[in-house]
Amino acid sequence: MRMMRELTDQLRHWHSAGKRYAVASIVGITGSAPRPLGAALAVDEDGNVAGSISGGCVEGAVYDLCREALRTGSPRRETFGYSDSDAFAVGLTCGGVLEVFVHPVGLRDHETIEKALGRVGPVALVRDLGSGAVQALGPDWAYGARFDAKVVAEARAMLDLGATGMRVIGCGDKEVTVFVESSVPPPRMIVFGAIDFAGAVARIGKFLGYHVTVCDARPVFATPARFPDADEVILEWPHRYLERTEVDSRTVICVLTHDAKFDVPVLEVALRRPVAYVGAMGSRRTHRDRLARLRAAGITESELAQLHSPIGLDLGGHSPEETAVAVAAEIVAVRRGGSGRALAATDGPIHRFAPRETVGPPPMQSTGT
Repeated sequence: MRMMRELTDQLRHWHSAGKRYAVASIVGITGSAPRPLGAALAVDEDGNVAGSISGGCVEGAVYDLCREALRTGSPRRETFGYSDSDAFAVGLTCGGVLEVFVHPVGLRDHETIEKALGRVGPVALVRDLGSGAVQALGPDWAYGARFDAKVVAEARAMLDLGATGMRVIGCGDKEVTVFVESSVPPPRMIVFGAIDFAGAVARIGKFLGYHVTVCDARPVFATPARFPDADEVILEWPHRYLERTEVDSRTVICVLTHDAKFDVPVLEVALRRPVAYVGAMGSRRTHRDRLARLRAAGITESELAQLHSPIGLDLGGHSPEETAVAVAAEIVAVRRGGSGRALAATDGPIHRFAPRETVGPPPMQSTGT
């Protein structure tokens, strides 16, 4: 659903024009691949294209499959494996294998997809990979094709986890293969400290798909005009706001206040909440003083181990924008399990799609100020 949401504007345009189209979605990945599960490419009856599933490797072949699906009205599954970059064969040069499901979307499916795209809360799009039937469902509602109760229960269990993937489910004397694409509200980025660095971090947070909140207790600084990229600007003491606001295991917290009377109380709260990342700006001297204050406040060593300070990877940057890139790079590395090293210095998989929610400092960090 997150990938389908990337096509929302184009799909709604086709729906309003009453156009048929076909969608190709990645339903299986083995090894390295340029895009994740659920990545989608759509082709309308006039040959117009929206989206991407491979960044170019197999787009032409998938386009042809979509055109064929529109002509025949039948869904199809296709596998694309490795192709030598010097050969003319269609395939992935990165060495992975993609399984792609292509199905035509007729007028009767438009309303089902609209239901899914229009929902703000958790929603899953469930596709029968045999018939191409589509159902949109949430925690307590369902719309579109009628699936067996076992299929619905499994899809809701996946939605509860925010999971996307293919499932083979026994329904009586037959098996049904479905692809469930879940979409949950965007993860939160909470930035404490309404300074110029916060503006740059808010911009890159939005770029990465976060719902960004900037919070500061100083009314002269905490204004929406100063942070146009933030979804909300909160005027409140940071620790009080963090105590009452909702966070989860995907939430990232950036403490940029650079002032002990603000950052120590908010870090006391942050390091005890179940979040994905906590980073704090400051020089190494500030960091040592901050650690002493946090220990005096009762923060344990295991809790302190979750703190990324000085915040960011060591990129050598100086400006707010360069610092924001370093902060964002560390957040991605922590959440996705990256090392923070140059790819040229590693030999492992380049693309990793399983999120890493455990936190622990990567080997390279610092962009202290």
